[in-house]
Amino acid sequence: MEGKMKTAVMTAIGKVELMERPIPSPAPGEVLVKVEYVGICGSDLHYFESGRIGDFVVQTPFVLGHEAGGVVVETGEGVTDLKPGDRVALEPGKTCGHCEHCKEGKYNLCEDVIFFATPPVDGVFQEYVAHEADLCFKIPDQMSTMEAALIEPLAVGLHAARQGGACLGQTAVVMGAGCIGLCCMLSLRAMGVSRIIVVDVMKKRLDKALELGADHVINGSCEDTVSRIRELTDGKGADLGIETAGSQITATQLIRGAKKGSTIVFVGYSASGEMTLPISLALDKELTFKTVFRYRNIYPMAIEAVSSGKIRIRDIVTDEFSLDEIQHALDSCVNNKADIVKGVVKIG
Repeated sequence: MEGKMKTAVMTAIGKVELMERPIPSPAPGEVLVKVEYVGICGSDLHYFESGRIGDFVVQTPFVLGHEAGGVVVETGEGVTDLKPGDRVALEPGKTCGHCEHCKEGKYNLCEDVIFFATPPVDGVFQEYVAHEADLCFKIPDQMSTMEAALIEPLAVGLHAARQGGACLGQTAVVMGAGCIGLCCMLSLRAMGVSRIIVVDVMKKRLDKALELGADHVINGSCEDTVSRIRELTDGKGADLGIETAGSQITATQLIRGAKKGSTIVFVGYSASGEMTLPISLALDKELTFKTVFRYRNIYPMAIEAVSSGKIRIRDIVTDEFSLDEIQHALDSCVNNKADIVKGVVKIG
């Protein structure tokens, strides 16, 4: 397909402009996707606001966005599993396929991953993208392309729940009720966890957690979180903790509120990349610490969970923007975190 497309290009920290770029052509093994929805992720906002996350530094011009759903419009040579008109969820990371980690099936740990909107790789705040056909997962008729875009953050939540060994009979605590925290909560529920407690300091996020099925919420700004966890667990502590806030305070609260022998999964990155934690208490309790880096081998499961109605992922969305108002969208998400739980951009 020839012609030009609208692309939202980050030209400086805090500034994004719509520009015209050529529509890409799919290489062998690729498909061209007309992007319909892209989720606004916390990582997009970090890059937009500060220009870097750890060692990943934005060199402008740069395109943000990695949570995408759309429609196949053209197929490259050798593609047989997809055809024009198929609606797809895009898994954003292309890996090498032959390193030790890829061969073990742990491809999210590949050293040579090419991941949308992770510098220097451009993202998908644009009308079309050429992507590996094997990373474009067809969605069934009862799913929307907005839900397809949300499969990416849901995959993080499902991976976190899996890492934690989530199962029937547990009481779990999720620290943070942003998009990833809510995806973790929905994943825990789908995996049978019996009681879920969600902690945040923003009322609208806690209201959303209750709406989506949390059994209890704790407002950390006005309640003693550890005492409340103990109270809700008859003094025993939680069987499973999921830390998505990236805060030393909340991570410490999870350790203090954990049952002896339980597991804590670390998902959120702290601002500095470091935390000081009460490790002696973790030793006394013989806690298991697990960590999460993205996800692996999850998209088919996540799509099935959404399409069957087991996970109502669309309900996490609070705000929708158009591509034409991308500057306003990103500004709003940065400056209005108390009200915007999850924003999506409708591209076409």
